[in-house]
Amino acid sequence: MKALAIAATGMSAQQLNVQVIANNIANINTTAFKRSRAEFTDLTYQVERLQGVPNRGRDNPIPEGARLGLGVRSAAIRNLHLQGTLANTGNTYDLAINGRGWFQIQGPNGQTFYTRAGAFNVNADSQLVTTDGYELEPAIIVPDKTIQVTVNETGQVYAKVDGQVQPRLLGQLTLATFANDSGLEPLGNNLYKETTASGVAVVGAAADPGFGKIMQSYLESSNVDPVKEITELIQAQRSYEMNSKVITASDEMAQTITKNMG
Repeated sequence: MKALAIAATGMSAQQLNVQVIANNIANINTTAFKRSRAEFTDLTYQVERLQGVPNRGRDNPIPEGARLGLGVRSAAIRNLHLQGTLANTGNTYDLAINGRGWFQIQGPNGQTFYTRAGAFNVNADSQLVTTDGYELEPAIIVPDKTIQVTVNETGQVYAKVDGQVQPRLLGQLTLATFANDSGLEPLGNNLYKETTASGVAVVGAAADPGFGKIMQSYLESSNVDPVKEITELIQAQRSYEMNSKVITASDEMAQTITKNMG
């Protein structure tokens, strides 16, 4: 019976949906994490009766045919790049982006990666790096005897050095934006990679038109809403159970037919 195969596709789809929701909930406290949403599309339709064709010659064409859907399949797992709330940490090297944009990170092979998780620190060479030791681009090197580091909304980095009256400008942080943030490839460790789907990175200064502002001593929180995730989890569970009941009903119907034929 086709109902068995159709319900099986429904169970598979809801199993994937639960996995996506589970990943969202698992990363509820991950800095700058962007929740995902599973999207589905219906499968091919089997034509039982074609519409627009007359039953007999000279008859009017039938207005509606009969097309049987054959189930559902996963179409995409979309990352929803919505702004997360900004949490004050009090840490000098914590930076958050309020608005559009990505920090640029130099990967291990010289590749440029992108992140919104601005939990930076200085390495042994006094250079700003991520928690995994990847260097921030453009490079910012904090001089010796620095008393205080200030990053303004436009991304300019200043250092108050012991013995100097005026703060020293260390550099200008730039941000990257993309035509399609959802097209970026997630790599884990809060890093993303440019793809053909995302479009080419457009680099500019923070607070310029189309770019967000940089907030020092803040971190962007995950945009996962616990209440929404639990609600969607319950819906996915109920949908899985309903597809399971369709399989049970179809199996019982098949057994009834087998008994009557026997």
